[in-house]
Amino acid sequence: MRYIYFIGTAGSGKSTLVQAFKEWLDIQGIDSVLVNLDPGADFIPYQADVDIRDWINIADVMRDYSLGPNGAQVVAADLMALNNREWSNVVKEFRGDYCLIDTPGQMELFTFRLSSNAIIEELGKEDSFLVFLSDPTLARTPNGFVSDLMLCGITQFRYDLPIMNIISKADLLSEEDLEEMKEWSSDPYALYNALTEKEMTTQSVMSIELFKAMEAVGMYKEMYPVSAEDGTGMEDIYSMVQMYFEGGEDIGKNV
Repeated sequence: MRYIYFIGTAGSGKSTLVQAFKEWLDIQGIDSVLVNLDPGADFIPYQADVDIRDWINIADVMRDYSLGPNGAQVVAADLMALNNREWSNVVKEFRGDYCLIDTPGQMELFTFRLSSNAIIEELGKEDSFLVFLSDPTLARTPNGFVSDLMLCGITQFRYDLPIMNIISKADLLSEEDLEEMKEWSSDPYALYNALTEKEMTTQSVMSIELFKAMEAVGMYKEMYPVSAEDGTGMEDIYSMVQMYFEGGEDIGKNV
């Protein structure tokens, strides 16, 4: 089974995308398993096959460790790793082509804690793939676009895993904004020109230098527009994962 981790900032649409991609895979005749790794989620829009909240409850953590909500989220993230064999064995009992993993709403609780490495190693790093959701409201400006590229690059650096950078909630963008962002994504000169065409500020200079550094080390990646609302980009996600693991060969029955 291949493990696809959906990572992104709060509000980027991870849970909704996980649900939409699961439905798309179902239509293609491809078996998948849904895992919720957000112990603090009040609501998830899908029926999880494995839900970390069955093992770790934020209210219990707050009571047992005398913590507020934020501190409890941090402790819960570490408890997931400390008890990972217990719940990961349940995940491994399932038989499917893909395991779609919905990570915590607050990106830093997963991406920037060592506990997440233990989770990925336990499930199988060699079978893991990252999907990073870039915030469309942030990425519609040149400086914001660079910020999203940087977050994606840092995420890849943290895990040393293949990663796909997507523009989530693409249906919220105007056609003009989307085309401009796609151009920035595929043409570094277009992004550089966008960063320099207006009056230079300290932020612009920093964005240019960050962009140059990311391009130099191969962290400048194409962003793919994806929408859980209208189904845009689902095939792109599938194709990227398949290209990495199977060399482009389909494993689905009806694809």
